[in-house]
Amino acid sequence: MDNLRLILFFALAFILMMLWQAWDKDYGAKPQTTVTTETSTGQADTTSSVPSAVPASPAIGNNGTPSSVPEISSTAAVPMSTTDTSRPAVPTITVKTDLYTMEIGTVGGNVLKVFLNDYPASLGDKENSFQLMKPEVPELFVAQSGLIAGEGSTAPSHETPYQAGSNSYELADGADQLSVDLHWTSPEGVTVTKRYTYQRGSYLVTVQHILQNGSGKPWVGREYRQLMRTPPENNSAASKLLYTYTGGAIYSEENKYEKISFEDMEESKLSRDVKGGWIAMLQHYFLGAWIPPEDQTDTFYTNVLPGKRYVLGAYTPAVTVEQGANHTFSSGFVASPKLQDELKAISKGLDLSVDYGWLTVIAQPIFWLLKQIQGVVVNWGLSIILLTLLIKALFYKLSEASYKSMANMRRMTPRIQALKDRFGEDKTRLNAAMMELYKKEKINPLGGCLPILVQIPVFISLYWVLLESVELRQAPFIFWIQDLSIKDPYFVLPLIMGVSMFIQQKLNPAPPDPMQAKIMMALPVVFTVFFAFFPAGLVLYWVTNNVLSIAQQWYITRQIENAAAKA
Repeated sequence: MDNLRLILFFALAFILMMLWQAWDKDYGAKPQTTVTTETSTGQADTTSSVPSAVPASPAIGNNGTPSSVPEISSTAAVPMSTTDTSRPAVPTITVKTDLYTMEIGTVGGNVLKVFLNDYPASLGDKENSFQLMKPEVPELFVAQSGLIAGEGSTAPSHETPYQAGSNSYELADGADQLSVDLHWTSPEGVTVTKRYTYQRGSYLVTVQHILQNGSGKPWVGREYRQLMRTPPENNSAASKLLYTYTGGAIYSEENKYEKISFEDMEESKLSRDVKGGWIAMLQHYFLGAWIPPEDQTDTFYTNVLPGKRYVLGAYTPAVTVEQGANHTFSSGFVASPKLQDELKAISKGLDLSVDYGWLTVIAQPIFWLLKQIQGVVVNWGLSIILLTLLIKALFYKLSEASYKSMANMRRMTPRIQALKDRFGEDKTRLNAAMMELYKKEKINPLGGCLPILVQIPVFISLYWVLLESVELRQAPFIFWIQDLSIKDPYFVLPLIMGVSMFIQQKLNPAPPDPMQAKIMMALPVVFTVFFAFFPAGLVLYWVTNNVLSIAQQWYITRQIENAAAKA
Protein backbone atom coordinates (compact mmCIF):
# COMPACT_ATOMS: atom_id res chain seq x y z
CA MET A 1 0.00 0.00 0.00
CA ASP A 2 1.54 3.29 -1.17
CA ASN A 3 2.02 6.57 0.60
CA LEU A 4 -0.93 8.08 -1.27
CA ARG A 5 -3.22 5.72 0.54
CA LEU A 6 -1.38 6.56 3.73
CA ILE A 7 -2.39 10.19 3.13
CA LEU A 8 -5.97 9.09 2.52
CA PHE A 9 -5.96 7.12 5.76
CA PHE A 10 -4.56 10.15 7.56
CA ALA A 11 -7.17 12.45 6.01
CA LEU A 12 -9.96 10.07 7.02
CA ALA A 13 -8.64 9.81 10.57
CA PHE A 14 -8.28 13.58 10.76
CA ILE A 15 -11.83 14.15 9.49
CA LEU A 16 -13.21 11.62 11.96
CA MET A 17 -11.34 13.37 14.76
CA MET A 18 -12.78 16.74 13.73
CA LEU A 19 -16.28 15.24 13.51
CA TRP A 20 -15.87 13.81 17.00
CA GLN A 21 -14.72 17.18 18.34
CA ALA A 22 -17.70 18.90 16.71
CA TRP A 23 -20.13 16.29 18.07
CA ASP A 24 -18.64 16.49 21.55
CA LYS A 25 -18.76 20.27 21.39
CA ASP A 26 -22.48 20.24 20.52
CA TYR A 27 -23.76 17.14 22.31
CA GLY A 28 -21.09 16.05 24.78
CA ALA A 29 -21.54 16.19 28.53
CA LYS A 30 -21.46 19.73 29.91
CA PRO A 31 -20.69 20.80 33.47
CA GLN A 32 -23.87 21.14 35.47
CA THR A 33 -22.50 23.39 38.18
CA THR A 34 -24.03 26.82 38.66
CA VAL A 35 -23.05 29.97 40.45
CA THR A 36 -25.56 31.21 43.00
CA THR A 37 -25.74 34.24 45.23
CA GLU A 38 -27.43 34.42 48.56
CA THR A 39 -29.95 37.03 49.54
CA SER A 40 -30.12 38.64 52.91
CA THR A 41 -32.69 36.02 53.84
CA GLY A 42 -30.17 33.26 53.20
CA GLN A 43 -31.96 31.90 50.11
CA ALA A 44 -30.12 31.31 46.87
CA ASP A 45 -30.95 33.68 44.03
CA THR A 46 -30.32 32.38 40.52
CA THR A 47 -32.95 34.44 38.73
CA SER A 48 -31.11 37.73 38.28
CA SER A 49 -31.78 38.97 34.76
CA VAL A 50 -28.80 41.32 34.67
CA PRO A 51 -25.43 39.57 35.03
CA SER A 52 -23.10 41.31 37.44
CA ALA A 53 -19.63 42.39 36.37
CA VAL A 54 -18.35 41.63 39.85
CA PRO A 55 -18.33 37.88 40.54
CA ALA A 56 -21.51 36.61 42.18
CA SER A 57 -19.57 35.12 45.07
CA PRO A 58 -21.15 34.40 48.42
CA ALA A 59 -20.74 37.79 50.12
CA ILE A 60 -19.88 38.09 53.79
CA GLY A 61 -21.17 40.22 56.59
CA ASN A 62 -18.96 42.02 59.07
CA ASN A 63 -19.25 39.04 61.36
CA GLY A 64 -18.12 36.61 58.66
CA THR A 65 -21.57 35.22 57.88
CA PRO A 66 -23.13 35.12 54.38
CA SER A 67 -24.83 38.35 53.39
CA SER A 68 -26.00 40.19 50.31
CA VAL A 69 -23.74 42.57 48.43
CA PRO A 70 -24.92 45.35 46.11
CA GLU A 71 -24.41 44.47 42.47
CA ILE A 72 -22.22 46.73 40.36
CA SER A 73 -23.51 47.70 36.95
CA SER A 74 -22.33 45.24 34.31
CA THR A 75 -22.21 47.98 31.69
CA ALA A 76 -19.57 49.92 33.61
CA ALA A 77 -17.20 46.97 33.92
CA VAL A 78 -15.62 47.01 30.50
CA PRO A 79 -13.49 49.83 29.14
CA MET A 80 -15.29 51.32 26.20
CA SER A 81 -13.88 51.47 22.70
CA THR A 82 -11.83 54.52 21.94
CA THR A 83 -14.24 55.23 19.09
CA ASP A 84 -17.11 55.59 21.56
CA THR A 85 -17.55 59.36 21.94
CA SER A 86 -20.27 58.98 24.56
CA ARG A 87 -17.73 58.13 27.25
CA PRO A 88 -14.23 59.44 27.88
CA ALA A 89 -11.34 57.01 27.53
CA VAL A 90 -9.97 55.50 30.72
CA PRO A 91 -6.61 57.08 31.70
CA THR A 92 -3.85 54.50 31.54
CA ILE A 93 -0.40 53.83 32.96
CA THR A 94 2.22 52.54 30.51
CA VAL A 95 4.69 49.95 31.81
CA LYS A 96 7.70 48.89 29.75
CA THR A 97 9.92 45.90 30.58
CA ASP A 98 12.21 43.70 28.51
CA LEU A 99 9.25 41.44 27.57
CA TYR A 100 6.16 43.60 28.03
CA THR A 101 4.68 46.89 27.01
CA MET A 102 1.55 46.98 29.15
CA GLU A 103 -1.19 49.54 29.72
CA ILE A 104 -3.00 49.49 33.09
CA GLY A 105 -6.18 51.50 33.54
CA THR A 106 -6.38 53.85 36.50
CA VAL A 107 -10.04 52.80 36.79
CA GLY A 108 -9.88 49.42 38.51
CA GLY A 109 -6.17 48.97 37.92
CA ASN A 110 -7.02 46.49 35.16
CA VAL A 111 -4.69 45.21 32.45
CA LEU A 112 -6.14 46.75 29.29
CA LYS A 113 -3.39 46.30 26.71
CA VAL A 114 -0.47 43.90 26.45
CA PHE A 115 2.16 44.08 23.72
CA LEU A 116 4.75 41.27 23.56
CA ASN A 117 8.06 42.92 22.70
CA ASP A 118 9.74 39.80 21.28
CA TYR A 119 6.89 38.99 18.88
CA PRO A 120 6.29 41.26 15.86
CA ALA A 121 2.69 42.04 14.97
CA SER A 122 2.97 40.30 11.62
CA LEU A 123 5.48 39.30 8.98
CA GLY A 124 4.87 42.57 7.17
CA ASP A 125 4.83 44.68 10.33
CA LYS A 126 7.92 43.85 12.35
CA GLU A 127 8.26 47.38 13.68
CA ASN A 128 5.27 46.93 16.00
CA SER A 129 4.83 44.29 18.70
CA PHE A 130 2.02 41.76 18.73
CA GLN A 131 -0.92 42.95 20.82
CA LEU A 132 -2.36 40.11 22.90
CA MET A 133 -4.85 42.05 25.05
CA LYS A 134 -7.01 45.01 24.06
CA PRO A 135 -10.07 46.80 25.50
CA GLU A 136 -11.87 47.41 22.21
CA VAL A 137 -14.76 45.39 20.82
CA PRO A 138 -14.88 43.16 18.77
CA GLU A 139 -11.49 41.87 19.99
CA LEU A 140 -12.00 42.62 23.67
CA PHE A 141 -9.59 40.78 25.98
CA VAL A 142 -8.75 42.28 29.40
CA ALA A 143 -7.64 41.11 32.85
CA GLN A 144 -9.53 42.48 35.84
CA SER A 145 -9.12 42.14 39.61
CA GLY A 146 -10.46 43.72 42.77
CA LEU A 147 -11.82 43.21 46.26
CA ILE A 148 -15.31 42.38 47.53
CA ALA A 149 -16.05 43.73 51.00
CA GLY A 150 -18.47 42.34 53.53
CA GLU A 151 -21.55 44.14 54.83
CA GLY A 152 -20.76 47.54 56.29
CA SER A 153 -17.32 47.77 54.65
CA THR A 154 -16.05 49.15 51.36
CA ALA A 155 -13.39 47.95 48.96
CA PRO A 156 -12.14 48.81 45.45
CA SER A 157 -13.50 46.65 42.65
CA HIS A 158 -12.20 46.55 39.08
CA GLU A 159 -14.43 49.59 38.43
CA THR A 160 -13.03 51.82 41.19
CA PRO A 161 -10.69 54.75 40.35
CA TYR A 162 -7.14 54.55 41.71
CA GLN A 163 -4.42 57.14 42.10
CA ALA A 164 -0.95 56.54 40.62
CA GLY A 165 2.34 58.32 41.16
CA SER A 166 3.15 58.41 37.45
CA ASN A 167 1.61 57.60 34.09
CA SER A 168 4.74 55.84 32.80
CA TYR A 169 7.14 53.25 34.26
CA GLU A 170 10.09 51.46 32.68
CA LEU A 171 12.42 48.71 33.85
CA ALA A 172 15.79 50.42 34.14
CA ASP A 173 18.92 49.03 32.52
CA GLY A 174 20.62 46.70 34.96
CA ALA A 175 17.52 46.42 37.18
CA ASP A 176 15.91 43.03 37.68
CA GLN A 177 12.59 44.19 39.15
CA LEU A 178 10.00 46.90 38.63
CA SER A 179 7.02 47.70 40.90
CA VAL A 180 4.01 49.80 39.90
CA ASP A 181 1.70 50.96 42.70
CA LEU A 182 -1.85 52.28 42.52
CA HIS A 183 -3.56 53.69 45.63
CA TRP A 184 -7.12 53.88 46.95
CA THR A 185 -8.50 55.09 50.29
CA SER A 186 -12.03 54.73 51.61
CA PRO A 187 -13.83 57.40 53.71
CA GLU A 188 -13.67 54.95 56.62
CA GLY A 189 -9.89 54.83 56.54
CA VAL A 190 -9.26 51.55 54.66
CA THR A 191 -6.34 51.95 52.25
CA VAL A 192 -5.48 49.57 49.42
CA THR A 193 -2.30 49.54 47.36
CA LYS A 194 -2.61 47.56 44.13
CA ARG A 195 0.92 46.55 43.18
CA TYR A 196 2.20 45.03 39.93
CA THR A 197 5.70 43.54 40.23
CA TYR A 198 7.66 42.63 37.08
CA GLN A 199 10.81 40.50 36.87
CA ARG A 200 13.36 40.75 34.10
CA GLY A 201 13.22 37.76 31.76
CA SER A 202 9.90 36.46 33.11
CA TYR A 203 6.35 36.68 31.82
CA LEU A 204 5.03 36.13 35.36
CA VAL A 205 3.72 39.33 36.97
CA THR A 206 2.89 39.36 40.69
CA VAL A 207 -0.33 41.26 41.44
CA GLN A 208 -1.06 42.24 45.05
CA HIS A 209 -3.83 44.03 46.90
CA ILE A 210 -2.17 45.32 50.08
CA LEU A 211 -4.92 46.33 52.51
CA GLN A 212 -4.40 48.40 55.67
CA ASN A 213 -7.42 48.62 57.93
CA GLY A 214 -7.64 52.02 59.61
CA SER A 215 -11.43 52.03 59.82
CA GLY A 216 -11.66 51.37 63.53
CA LYS A 217 -13.52 48.06 63.05
CA PRO A 218 -12.75 44.64 61.52
CA TRP A 219 -12.74 44.47 57.71
CA VAL A 220 -14.04 41.29 56.06
CA GLY A 221 -13.69 40.57 52.37
CA ARG A 222 -12.14 38.60 49.56
CA GLU A 223 -10.13 39.16 46.37
CA TYR A 224 -11.20 38.16 42.86
CA ARG A 225 -9.46 38.13 39.49
CA GLN A 226 -11.04 37.46 36.14
CA LEU A 227 -10.37 37.39 32.42
CA MET A 228 -12.95 38.87 30.07
CA ARG A 229 -13.00 38.50 26.32
CA THR A 230 -15.25 38.33 23.29
CA PRO A 231 -15.08 35.45 20.78
CA PRO A 232 -12.77 36.09 17.82
CA GLU A 233 -14.17 37.09 14.46
CA ASN A 234 -12.01 35.30 11.92
CA ASN A 235 -13.69 34.10 8.75
CA SER A 236 -10.61 33.43 6.63
CA ALA A 237 -10.35 30.20 4.64
CA ALA A 238 -7.27 29.14 6.61
CA SER A 239 -9.03 29.54 9.95
CA LYS A 240 -11.90 27.36 8.75
CA LEU A 241 -9.61 24.60 7.52
CA LEU A 242 -7.23 24.66 10.50
CA TYR A 243 -9.06 24.50 13.79
CA THR A 244 -7.33 26.12 16.76
CA TYR A 245 -9.05 26.55 20.10
CA THR A 246 -9.99 29.97 21.45
CA GLY A 247 -11.72 30.02 24.83
CA GLY A 248 -11.30 29.33 28.51
CA ALA A 249 -9.32 26.66 30.32
CA ILE A 250 -8.73 25.71 33.94
CA TYR A 251 -6.36 23.40 35.78
CA SER A 252 -6.75 21.59 39.08
CA GLU A 253 -5.00 18.66 40.72
CA GLU A 254 -8.25 16.71 40.73
CA ASN A 255 -9.40 17.18 37.13
CA LYS A 256 -6.14 18.33 35.50
CA TYR A 257 -6.49 20.36 32.31
CA GLU A 258 -10.03 21.25 31.20
CA LYS A 259 -11.37 23.48 28.46
CA ILE A 260 -14.25 25.78 29.36
CA SER A 261 -15.53 26.96 25.99
CA PHE A 262 -17.74 29.97 25.37
CA GLU A 263 -20.58 27.53 24.67
CA ASP A 264 -20.00 25.90 28.06
CA MET A 265 -20.27 29.30 29.72
CA GLU A 266 -23.53 29.97 27.89
CA GLU A 267 -25.08 26.68 28.98
CA SER A 268 -24.16 26.72 32.66
CA LYS A 269 -22.16 28.81 35.10
CA LEU A 270 -19.12 27.19 36.62
CA SER A 271 -18.62 27.27 40.39
CA ARG A 272 -15.90 24.99 41.70
CA ASP A 273 -13.56 25.09 44.69
CA VAL A 274 -9.99 24.45 43.55
CA LYS A 275 -6.76 24.38 45.53
CA GLY A 276 -3.98 26.02 43.55
CA GLY A 277 -4.45 25.52 39.83
CA TRP A 278 -4.99 28.34 37.34
CA ILE A 279 -7.53 29.91 34.99
CA ALA A 280 -6.75 31.06 31.46
CA MET A 281 -8.14 32.37 28.21
CA LEU A 282 -6.39 30.66 25.30
CA GLN A 283 -5.93 31.47 21.65
CA HIS A 284 -3.62 30.27 18.90
CA TYR A 285 -0.01 30.56 20.15
CA PHE A 286 -0.85 32.85 23.15
CA LEU A 287 -2.69 32.94 26.48
CA GLY A 288 -3.64 35.13 29.41
CA ALA A 289 -3.85 33.49 32.85
CA TRP A 290 -4.41 34.16 36.56
CA ILE A 291 -2.51 31.91 38.96
CA PRO A 292 -3.70 31.76 42.61
CA PRO A 293 -1.31 30.70 45.39
CA GLU A 294 -0.67 26.94 45.39
CA ASP A 295 -1.80 26.42 48.99
CA GLN A 296 -4.99 28.48 48.68
CA THR A 297 -8.46 27.15 47.84
CA ASP A 298 -10.25 29.51 45.46
CA THR A 299 -13.61 29.30 43.77
CA PHE A 300 -13.42 29.21 39.97
CA TYR A 301 -16.41 30.74 38.23
CA THR A 302 -17.73 31.82 34.84
CA ASN A 303 -20.17 34.52 33.79
CA VAL A 304 -21.70 35.81 30.56
CA LEU A 305 -22.32 39.54 30.22
CA PRO A 306 -24.25 41.46 27.55
CA GLY A 307 -22.41 42.03 24.29
CA LYS A 308 -21.01 38.47 24.12
CA ARG A 309 -18.52 39.19 26.88
CA TYR A 310 -17.39 36.00 28.57
CA VAL A 311 -15.81 35.97 32.02
CA LEU A 312 -13.64 33.30 33.62
CA GLY A 313 -12.47 34.11 37.12
CA ALA A 314 -11.53 33.02 40.64
CA TYR A 315 -12.19 34.49 44.07
CA THR A 316 -10.46 33.78 47.37
CA PRO A 317 -11.86 32.64 50.71
CA ALA A 318 -13.07 35.45 52.97
CA VAL A 319 -10.52 36.93 55.35
CA THR A 320 -10.94 39.14 58.41
CA VAL A 321 -8.51 42.02 58.92
CA GLU A 322 -8.65 43.45 62.42
CA GLN A 323 -8.61 47.17 63.09
CA GLY A 324 -5.09 48.53 62.64
CA ALA A 325 -3.85 45.36 60.92
CA ASN A 326 -3.01 44.72 57.27
CA HIS A 327 -3.37 41.86 54.82
CA THR A 328 -1.90 41.13 51.38
CA PHE A 329 -3.82 39.29 48.67
CA SER A 330 -1.37 37.96 46.08
CA SER A 331 -1.63 36.11 42.79
CA GLY A 332 0.26 35.69 39.54
CA PHE A 333 -0.69 37.04 36.14
CA VAL A 334 0.67 35.85 32.80
CA ALA A 335 0.08 37.17 29.27
CA SER A 336 2.53 35.37 27.06
CA PRO A 337 3.31 33.10 24.13
CA LYS A 338 2.79 29.39 24.73
CA LEU A 339 6.41 28.53 25.44
CA GLN A 340 6.20 25.17 27.19
CA ASP A 341 9.38 25.32 29.27
CA GLU A 342 8.62 28.81 30.58
CA LEU A 343 4.98 28.02 31.32
CA LYS A 344 5.88 24.81 33.12
CA ALA A 345 8.29 26.74 35.35
CA ILE A 346 5.60 29.32 36.18
CA SER A 347 2.86 26.92 37.31
CA LYS A 348 2.16 23.22 37.28
CA GLY A 349 0.16 22.17 34.24
CA LEU A 350 0.33 25.57 32.54
CA ASP A 351 2.35 24.03 29.72
CA LEU A 352 -0.70 21.88 28.90
CA SER A 353 -2.23 25.01 27.39
CA VAL A 354 -0.20 23.94 24.35
CA ASP A 355 -2.93 21.48 23.52
CA TYR A 356 -1.94 18.48 21.41
CA GLY A 357 -5.25 16.76 22.09
CA TRP A 358 -5.61 13.10 22.93
CA LEU A 359 -2.23 12.26 21.38
CA THR A 360 -0.21 14.46 23.74
CA VAL A 361 1.75 11.43 24.99
CA ILE A 362 3.15 11.02 21.44
CA ALA A 363 3.24 14.68 20.45
CA GLN A 364 5.33 15.83 23.43
CA PRO A 365 8.35 13.62 22.57
CA ILE A 366 8.05 14.66 18.91
CA PHE A 367 8.13 18.34 19.88
CA TRP A 368 11.08 17.71 22.20
CA LEU A 369 13.00 16.01 19.39
CA LEU A 370 12.11 18.79 16.93
CA LYS A 371 13.35 21.40 19.41
CA GLN A 372 16.62 19.51 19.98
CA ILE A 373 17.26 19.36 16.24
CA GLN A 374 16.51 23.07 15.88
CA GLY A 375 18.99 23.82 18.63
CA VAL A 376 21.69 22.31 16.41
CA VAL A 377 20.72 23.44 12.90
CA VAL A 378 19.10 26.76 13.98
CA ASN A 379 16.45 26.57 11.26
CA TRP A 380 12.93 25.28 11.91
CA GLY A 381 12.35 24.33 8.27
CA LEU A 382 15.52 22.24 8.15
CA SER A 383 14.53 20.79 11.54
CA ILE A 384 11.20 19.63 10.08
CA ILE A 385 13.03 17.95 7.18
CA LEU A 386 15.46 16.16 9.52
CA LEU A 387 12.65 15.14 11.88
CA THR A 388 10.71 13.69 8.94
CA LEU A 389 13.83 11.77 7.92
CA LEU A 390 14.20 10.34 11.44
CA ILE A 391 10.52 9.33 11.59
CA LYS A 392 10.82 7.75 8.15
CA ALA A 393 13.86 5.79 9.31
CA LEU A 394 12.02 4.70 12.47
CA PHE A 395 9.18 3.26 10.40
CA TYR A 396 11.35 2.02 7.54
CA LYS A 397 10.57 -1.65 8.09
CA LEU A 398 6.86 -1.02 8.47
CA SER A 399 6.83 1.08 5.29
CA GLU A 400 8.87 -1.61 3.55
CA ALA A 401 6.10 -4.15 4.18
CA SER A 402 3.59 -1.78 2.58
CA TYR A 403 5.73 -1.10 -0.46
CA LYS A 404 6.56 -4.78 -0.96
CA SER A 405 2.87 -5.57 -0.93
CA MET A 406 2.23 -2.81 -3.46
CA ALA A 407 5.15 -3.87 -5.65
CA ASN A 408 3.87 -7.43 -5.75
CA MET A 409 0.42 -6.14 -6.63
CA ARG A 410 1.97 -4.07 -9.41
CA ARG A 411 3.74 -7.18 -10.73
CA MET A 412 0.39 -8.96 -10.89
CA THR A 413 -1.31 -6.17 -12.87
CA PRO A 414 -1.07 -7.87 -16.33
CA ARG A 415 -2.41 -11.15 -14.96
CA ILE A 416 -5.23 -9.41 -13.10
CA GLN A 417 -6.15 -7.57 -16.31
CA ALA A 418 -6.19 -10.92 -18.13
CA LEU A 419 -8.56 -12.32 -15.50
CA LYS A 420 -10.79 -9.28 -15.91
CA ASP A 421 -10.89 -9.78 -19.69
CA ARG A 422 -11.67 -13.46 -19.16
CA PHE A 423 -14.51 -13.13 -16.68
CA GLY A 424 -15.92 -9.80 -17.85
CA GLU A 425 -18.79 -8.60 -15.67
CA ASP A 426 -18.90 -11.73 -13.53
CA LYS A 427 -17.64 -10.10 -10.34
CA THR A 428 -18.03 -13.22 -8.21
CA ARG A 429 -15.84 -15.41 -10.42
CA LEU A 430 -13.38 -12.56 -10.98
CA ASN A 431 -12.89 -11.98 -7.24
CA ALA A 432 -12.53 -15.71 -6.63
CA ALA A 433 -9.91 -15.99 -9.37
CA MET A 434 -8.01 -12.99 -8.02
CA MET A 435 -7.95 -14.42 -4.50
CA GLU A 436 -6.68 -17.73 -5.92
CA LEU A 437 -3.93 -15.85 -7.74
CA TYR A 438 -2.92 -13.99 -4.57
CA LYS A 439 -2.85 -17.26 -2.66
CA LYS A 440 -0.74 -18.97 -5.28
CA GLU A 441 1.75 -16.10 -5.45
CA LYS A 442 1.72 -15.68 -1.63
CA ILE A 443 0.56 -12.08 -1.84
CA ASN A 444 -1.51 -10.48 0.89
CA PRO A 445 -3.38 -7.50 -0.65
CA LEU A 446 -3.97 -6.14 2.84
CA GLY A 447 -0.41 -6.75 4.02
CA GLY A 448 0.45 -3.06 4.08
CA CYS A 449 -2.54 -1.83 6.04
CA LEU A 450 -1.40 -2.65 9.58
CA PRO A 451 1.92 -0.79 9.25
CA ILE A 452 0.00 2.27 8.06
CA LEU A 453 -2.43 2.11 10.98
CA VAL A 454 0.52 2.05 13.38
CA GLN A 455 1.96 5.21 11.80
CA ILE A 456 -1.26 7.26 11.69
CA PRO A 457 -1.12 8.40 15.38
CA VAL A 458 2.45 9.64 14.83
CA PHE A 459 1.46 11.66 11.78
CA ILE A 460 -1.57 13.18 13.52
CA SER A 461 0.64 14.06 16.51
CA LEU A 462 3.17 15.73 14.24
CA TYR A 463 0.33 17.68 12.62
CA TRP A 464 -0.67 19.13 16.02
CA VAL A 465 2.95 19.83 16.96
CA LEU A 466 3.51 21.87 13.81
CA LEU A 467 0.16 23.63 14.16
CA GLU A 468 0.37 24.49 17.89
CA SER A 469 4.03 25.43 18.38
CA VAL A 470 4.50 29.19 18.70
CA GLU A 471 8.19 28.63 17.92
CA LEU A 472 7.20 28.27 14.25
CA ARG A 473 5.38 31.63 14.21
CA GLN A 474 7.27 33.87 11.77
CA ALA A 475 10.08 31.30 11.66
CA PRO A 476 11.83 31.55 8.26
CA PHE A 477 12.96 28.61 6.14
CA ILE A 478 14.61 29.64 2.84
CA PHE A 479 14.05 32.13 0.05
CA TRP A 480 10.36 33.01 -0.25
CA ILE A 481 9.21 31.10 2.84
CA GLN A 482 9.73 33.54 5.71
CA ASP A 483 6.97 32.23 8.01
CA LEU A 484 6.39 28.50 8.45
CA SER A 485 3.17 29.11 10.40
CA ILE A 486 1.25 30.58 7.43
CA LYS A 487 0.55 29.37 3.91
CA ASP A 488 3.20 29.43 1.21
CA PRO A 489 2.65 32.89 -0.36
CA TYR A 490 3.39 31.59 -3.86
CA PHE A 491 1.93 28.08 -3.40
CA VAL A 492 5.19 26.46 -4.50
CA LEU A 493 5.25 23.79 -1.79
CA PRO A 494 1.61 22.71 -2.39
CA LEU A 495 2.38 22.39 -6.13
CA ILE A 496 5.49 20.30 -5.40
CA MET A 497 3.39 18.13 -3.10
CA GLY A 498 0.81 17.62 -5.85
CA VAL A 499 3.53 16.61 -8.31
CA SER A 500 5.00 14.19 -5.78
CA MET A 501 1.58 12.57 -5.30
CA PHE A 502 1.26 12.20 -9.09
CA ILE A 503 4.67 10.50 -9.26
CA GLN A 504 3.64 8.12 -6.50
CA GLN A 505 0.56 7.15 -8.48
CA LYS A 506 2.75 6.25 -11.44
CA LEU A 507 4.75 3.90 -9.22
CA ASN A 508 1.59 2.06 -8.23
CA PRO A 509 -0.56 -0.32 -10.24
CA ALA A 510 -3.55 1.33 -11.87
CA PRO A 511 -6.85 0.44 -10.19
CA PRO A 512 -8.76 -2.17 -12.21
CA ASP A 513 -11.95 -0.12 -12.04
CA PRO A 514 -11.98 2.86 -14.49
CA MET A 515 -13.97 5.02 -12.08
CA GLN A 516 -11.45 4.39 -9.30
CA ALA A 517 -8.65 5.26 -11.71
CA LYS A 518 -10.26 8.63 -12.51
CA ILE A 519 -10.75 9.40 -8.84
CA MET A 520 -7.13 8.55 -8.07
CA MET A 521 -5.94 10.79 -10.90
CA ALA A 522 -7.96 13.68 -9.49
CA LEU A 523 -6.61 13.32 -5.96
CA PRO A 524 -3.29 15.16 -6.53
CA VAL A 525 -5.24 18.20 -7.73
CA VAL A 526 -7.69 17.99 -4.82
CA PHE A 527 -4.96 17.68 -2.22
CA THR A 528 -2.93 20.48 -3.83
CA VAL A 529 -5.87 22.86 -3.44
CA PHE A 530 -6.57 21.54 0.07
CA PHE A 531 -2.98 21.99 1.25
CA ALA A 532 -2.63 25.41 -0.38
CA PHE A 533 -4.11 26.98 2.76
CA PHE A 534 -2.12 24.90 5.25
CA PRO A 535 0.88 26.38 7.08
CA ALA A 536 4.07 26.04 5.07
CA GLY A 537 5.64 23.97 7.86
CA LEU A 538 2.96 21.30 7.52
CA VAL A 539 3.23 21.22 3.73
CA LEU A 540 7.02 21.03 4.02
CA TYR A 541 6.62 17.93 6.15
CA TRP A 542 4.33 16.27 3.56
CA VAL A 543 6.61 17.18 0.66
CA THR A 544 9.62 15.72 2.48
CA ASN A 545 7.67 12.61 3.45
CA ASN A 546 6.46 12.13 -0.13
CA VAL A 547 9.94 12.50 -1.62
CA LEU A 548 11.41 10.00 0.85
CA SER A 549 8.49 7.63 0.20
CA ILE A 550 9.01 7.86 -3.56
CA ALA A 551 12.69 7.00 -3.15
CA GLN A 552 11.94 4.06 -0.84
CA GLN A 553 9.07 2.78 -2.98
CA TRP A 554 11.10 3.02 -6.21
CA TYR A 555 13.99 1.15 -4.61
CA ILE A 556 11.82 -1.67 -3.24
CA THR A 557 9.77 -1.98 -6.45
CA ARG A 558 12.93 -2.22 -8.53
CA GLN A 559 14.34 -4.92 -6.25
CA ILE A 560 11.20 -7.04 -6.48
CA GLU A 561 10.87 -6.62 -10.25
CA ASN A 562 14.55 -7.53 -10.80
CA ALA A 563 14.16 -10.61 -8.58
CA ALA A 564 11.04 -11.64 -10.49
CA ALA A 565 12.83 -11.19 -13.85
CA LYS A 566 15.71 -13.39 -12.73
CA ALA A 567 13.30 -16.04 -11.48
